Amino acid sequence: MKIYTKKGDKGTTSLIGGTRVSKAHIRIEAYGTVDELNSWIGLVADTFKAGKEKKLLRKIQEELFVIGSHLAADPAKSKMKLPDISIEDVAMLEQEIDRMNDKLPALTSFILPGGNARVSYCHIARCVCRRAERKTVLLSTKSKVELIIITYLNRLSDYLFVLARYAAYQSGTEEIKWLPRG
Repeated sequence: MKIYTKKGDKGTTSLIGGTRVSKAHIRIEAYGTVDELNSWIGLVADTFKAGKEKKLLRKIQEELFVIGSHLAADPAKSKMKLPDISIEDVAMLEQEIDRMNDKLPALTSFILPGGNARVSYCHIARCVCRRAERKTVLLSTKSKVELIIITYLNRLSDYLFVLARYAAYQSGTEEIKWLPRG
């Protein structure tokens, strides 16, 4: 199978269902940002040795692939049966947030991203997740998007924030508190 088809050389691409759109279309922006997020989460996962966090991050990557496939489909034309994201997937993120948060000191101020590479990667993934959520919300104002996708992305950004804090805690890295001037 050839990787290049030359069909996109003029700035268009096909959605699942066959519709051709500009590569700058909001739908492409949305699933492209989810793809970028998936890559960042792969990097975050690679910073963990085998264990609970790494296994969960790989599961999240699979779920992001599902979300990407939904965002890449033309809701009016696609007849492809796609796997689903469910409320149970959101609940799993919430359980992990609660599990990690129970071990963390109370958050008493805003914190700046950083401290060590793993923590920073988690924060970058969180920011990309928020962008993916914004792009998906914008898409939902123009086309049908399942609400569970937006909910999942929202909860995932919360998870990544807590994971960053948990990674700092596990490594003994002090969080960098934001202390406003004055």
